[in-house]
Amino acid sequence: MTGTVASRPVGPVPAIATSLRLWIPAGLVFVVLWLWGRDVLPWAFDYPRSWVPPVRDWISDAMKWLMNDASLGLFTFREMTRAIAAVIDVPYQIALGLLSGGATVLGVLVSPIGWVGVTAVMGLLGHFAGGWRLAALTSACFGFIAIFGQWTSAMVTLASVLIAVPLGILFGLFLGLAGYRWRGVGRALIPILDLMQTIPVFAYLVPILILFGFGPTSAVIATLIYAMPPMTRITMLALRRVPSDLQDLGHMVGCTPRQMTWRVMIPSAKESLMVGVNQVIMLSLNMVIIASMIGAGGLGFDVLSALRRLDFGAGVEAGFAIVALAIALDRLSQAFADRAQVPLHVHGGFIARHPYLFGGLLTLILSALIGLAYPAVQSYPEAWQISTGTFWSDLVRYININYFDALESVKNFMLLNLLIPFKRLLIGLPWVGVAGLLALSGWCLGGVRLGLLTGGLTVLIASTGLWEEAMITVYLCGLSVVIAMLIGLPIGIAVAMQDSLWRGVRLVIDTMQTLPSFVYLMPAVMLFRVGDFTAMIAVVAYALAPAIRYTVLGLRSVDPSLIEAGRAMGCTPFQILTRIRLKLALPEIMLGLNQTIMFALSMLVITALVGTRDLGQEVYIALTKADPGRGLVAGLCVAAIAIIADRLIQAGAHRSRVRLGLADERANGDS
Repeated sequence: MTGTVASRPVGPVPAIATSLRLWIPAGLVFVVLWLWGRDVLPWAFDYPRSWVPPVRDWISDAMKWLMNDASLGLFTFREMTRAIAAVIDVPYQIALGLLSGGATVLGVLVSPIGWVGVTAVMGLLGHFAGGWRLAALTSACFGFIAIFGQWTSAMVTLASVLIAVPLGILFGLFLGLAGYRWRGVGRALIPILDLMQTIPVFAYLVPILILFGFGPTSAVIATLIYAMPPMTRITMLALRRVPSDLQDLGHMVGCTPRQMTWRVMIPSAKESLMVGVNQVIMLSLNMVIIASMIGAGGLGFDVLSALRRLDFGAGVEAGFAIVALAIALDRLSQAFADRAQVPLHVHGGFIARHPYLFGGLLTLILSALIGLAYPAVQSYPEAWQISTGTFWSDLVRYININYFDALESVKNFMLLNLLIPFKRLLIGLPWVGVAGLLALSGWCLGGVRLGLLTGGLTVLIASTGLWEEAMITVYLCGLSVVIAMLIGLPIGIAVAMQDSLWRGVRLVIDTMQTLPSFVYLMPAVMLFRVGDFTAMIAVVAYALAPAIRYTVLGLRSVDPSLIEAGRAMGCTPFQILTRIRLKLALPEIMLGLNQTIMFALSMLVITALVGTRDLGQEVYIALTKADPGRGLVAGLCVAAIAIIADRLIQAGAHRSRVRLGLADERANGDS
């Protein structure tokens, strides 16, 4: 069989025996440098400040120039960004008014739809996309939000999502089309998308705040930047996977390039594109708390405010409201992706041809009109509301009172015997030696290009003057990932072959992934106070889901014929697990490790709120001081760590597939 190889390694990838012969002397040199090199080569440990380029100042000066002096023809750059913010604010205010509070449309005051109308319309959408079961689920989610007193905040969040998601889909789709049509654009987009997905969101909140001002429109723009990359990637991938015979058919019938794109390629890739839509929705909801720091309000602000007050009950209730919103929108988008396009042959008027659209419009109009006479239709009465905030707060208080000594002993044991020694070890390593070992790892796994990338990014981190903060980030991320994998692997192994258990565990980890990351901080802070151990607990809880999910995926994807062959040879269940299942599932498990690292790094920036001294703290300080240079430089260091880990693990997973005969060695796209 022959196939197209997307990219080939630059230089040969060394054999395993050659790698081992190189690692022994390299390891000896590193140990000698680490133990006795500080007095001889002090610059190899502490990057000289005189060598640090003033990148922070360059970025800050560039931002000042953009805001004060830059102009585009008749308008200054500041006026242009403020105009963009004003344009985005118009549909946002209309959406917010219709959902909660009323709006003025074309000079006419329109009353809000109210909780009954929104819930009913969501039920209609659910029935249209997936039947009665989905209608009941979506209606229950919005009913839950109203019953627990989170309706007003939820509608503020939903208004932001309703503006950010279409913009993210639109821009992501057109960027993906450009990347597919022009390969040069596609190659240029890949590193840009990598940076957009790996730079912490906090890092670019400061430039957005300076450019677009404080308010919900800035939050929409930040959400757009965060949520758009998956749509762009999926669009490029989906269009490249459209069968060639469909494209040939389009050319044969005389399609123009525009017709080929919108009538052949896009409809054929619809299922994959809807996955991108789903990702945009989920990432937009993931941003609601962070976006609240620059004026988004809504449920995100409620969670953030509860964290500042250490009000665990209020934070959990707002977090569960975000989960309910995420579940409803997630299931709706998945149902629309799976829904078969059945051509309608219905004759008659508008109502007969569009019953759901007519029903939705009628519901909105009636709920708005009835709400004028009966306020309970618009706003869920406070007397009917339920609150569990006191229960959750009392639960944490009970644990603190009765198990304080046990919790403190666990915390102190981990700090004294694991966290602090490992932290001191990493901080004391020479940056030159670390860069050399990472470059050697990259070359052994993927060739010269990967070696240059990993070594070069390590030197780049050191050259920012943030080496110590970067090592603290690596120490917290590394320990958290190891603990998450030690917990996730056994759970994944235990439930992989048990369908009933896996359904229950999948429900739990799906809920964990939809919970806002800040929610994990509150119980950790209330039980263990601030510090590195608290941050580690929160990161482990947040990063556990991919460790379980990918382990199950790998084990369930093993060819059943190989399992039967092992049984026929007399293998015990333990031997089948260790010698067949786990070996063949290793590539997927390594990808799970990759995703666990990405989750941990994204959470570490948020744990800066509980007193860590890593790169996340640098980013957070930059946000509080409105220092774009400091924030972006620290964010780029986090992105460099993420890219190094991602490329090395991907190369290792590919090497594993090659050894198992599941891939061609030439097709290592990361080399």
